[in-house]
Amino acid sequence: MNTFSPTVPKTGLAGLKENWRYDIVSGFLVFLIALPLCLGVANASGFPAMSGVISAIIGGLLVSRINGTHVTVTGPAAGLIVVILSAVQALGQGDAMAGYRYTLAAIFVSGLLQIGLGSYKAGRLSAFFPSTVIHGMLAAIGIIIMAKQIPLMAGVQPLAGPVLPGIANIPHDLAYFIPQIAFIGLASLGILIFWPKINHPWLKKIPAPIVVILVGMALGQWFDLAHLKAGQDFILPKDLVLGPEFLVDIPDTLLASLYLPDFSKIGSMAFWESVVAITLVGSLETLLVASAVDKLDPYKRYSDLNRDLRALGLGNALSGLVGGLPIIVEILRSSTNVNSGARTAWSSFFHGAFMLLFVMLFPRLIDKIPLASLATLLVYIGYRLTSPQTFAERMILGWAQLLIFVITIAGVLFTNILAGVLIGIVAKLLIHWMRGVSPKNMLQIAYRVERKDGNTWIFRISGSAIFSNFISLKTEVSEIPNGKTVIFDLSDVYLIDHTVMELIDHFRQNYMDRGGQCEIEGLDKQVPFSEHVLAARRRRL
Repeated sequence: MNTFSPTVPKTGLAGLKENWRYDIVSGFLVFLIALPLCLGVANASGFPAMSGVISAIIGGLLVSRINGTHVTVTGPAAGLIVVILSAVQALGQGDAMAGYRYTLAAIFVSGLLQIGLGSYKAGRLSAFFPSTVIHGMLAAIGIIIMAKQIPLMAGVQPLAGPVLPGIANIPHDLAYFIPQIAFIGLASLGILIFWPKINHPWLKKIPAPIVVILVGMALGQWFDLAHLKAGQDFILPKDLVLGPEFLVDIPDTLLASLYLPDFSKIGSMAFWESVVAITLVGSLETLLVASAVDKLDPYKRYSDLNRDLRALGLGNALSGLVGGLPIIVEILRSSTNVNSGARTAWSSFFHGAFMLLFVMLFPRLIDKIPLASLATLLVYIGYRLTSPQTFAERMILGWAQLLIFVITIAGVLFTNILAGVLIGIVAKLLIHWMRGVSPKNMLQIAYRVERKDGNTWIFRISGSAIFSNFISLKTEVSEIPNGKTVIFDLSDVYLIDHTVMELIDHFRQNYMDRGGQCEIEGLDKQVPFSEHVLAARRRRL
């Protein structure tokens, strides 16, 4: 990572003039990672491959100029694969192209909803969704991604339908693997695992996804995948055959990749279920990732999440109109952006510009990329979302957090994302009720504010402070001017959950970075449910 001066970079054109050397290099490195991921996410979502590139271009050239963040990168992400694929299948009812165009309409409407949410400052509503439930949702998405993509690594098309039968059918699918495709998939997986461990100063600067694509393209030419027939060496069931082509398929020009949405299903329940799912998952993941990237920013700048929602809404509305995937803030590209020395949002702009130049100048390189390479990238991402480490992190927070995490995963897998998140929230509320939180206190927090000398705000909280009742206090706290002293007095709190502990800790770090003081009193009167510093706590008896 580059060494930064303590001076916060300027924004706008002044920031471009001052920092373009850093931002253009960072933007190029992010582009190298983003290109294969955009293609892979699009294919896995049931969209044309170029739809992912289109949304990345819009995210870079448009959203980066009007959003409320500083070093995040926006574009398509794996977290929305399940939502989009479900929308295509539910709306298209077997017609992939029709489902694609209906889903574009849902993306457009979702964008309008996000603009409205940002305008009404709905960024604060993210506090209502417990962090453990959000992580459970993402872990379930990771499992679904792996279930759908593992067969594709072997050249076999998985059966469409519910995810649990699909998982059970994976051994049967893999029994019909195509050796050439499976070799590319395994080679790609090996690169993703071992490439980051290379210590060579030049080689480790090359992103692993680019190495996967380059090796896959070389192997594809060697095996001549363009002429490989799915059944030439094996007799395969017809419904499991991927088809004669194992390479990315794109039109000759970017203009030919543009499609208009079809709004004819706007009156159906399935359409609005898709709209709500796209809006909910996209907005929650964006708010979660933007907050995480703020902690990586060496200049300690913090995002305007409501402005970011409005910008993403505009980008999604445009993306839906021209054939692109939904746009969200993506963690891998954003963290790479920071680690590559990005100073301003112009780095995201440059990433979009490089994407546009590449598809205009070298479109024929893209259609030499094996689909197995893209599937392997997504399997790796899916594993990271649901790795054993994610379960261990919940366990460290206490058995209740692990239970909610597992319940949310199961809820998503057995039903759908919206129902699964709701099941996770209900599970958390039930655990709070079992711990003695009254039904009235579930939605209403009790606190009083004391001010001393105009420079000190003391928030004395009583009863229970949990995810479902903390929004009003979070809103009032966020309006305190910079440079003051804020004290949270938790002496009379009966129960404070992990989500609220995270929110208070995040506010404390944020406020102190902006020159203020923030203290937390009364924790000595609380008993934590685990040894983690942000674990839920209950008053000593």
